[in-house]
Amino acid sequence: MEIIKESSGTDLTLKLQGRLDTATAPELERELKDSLGGVRALTLDLERLEYISSAGLRVLLSAQKTMNKQGSMVVRNVCPMVKEVFDLTGFSDFLTIQ
Repeated sequence: MEIIKESSGTDLTLKLQGRLDTATAPELERELKDSLGGVRALTLDLERLEYISSAGLRVLLSAQKTMNKQGSMVVRNVCPMVKEVFDLTGFSDFLTIQ
């Protein structure tokens, strides 16, 4: 998985490419832990994310909980396969998906 980071003031965008699974979830978790200090608006751009596993979902849940305390989180450009996973797991109910 590749993470492309774009930051502007208190806004942070992370563009994810590839697969977010057991092998790559710790990388995203570290990036979020290192980057969320002072962030008020987090955007996750999943346009090039091909797959997400339960480990990836756990990282998104953790990010959402953090951002609920300090600002907002938006998930954008979700491919149909990942959207289906969000729908089946109930993540579509609490994630802001655009």
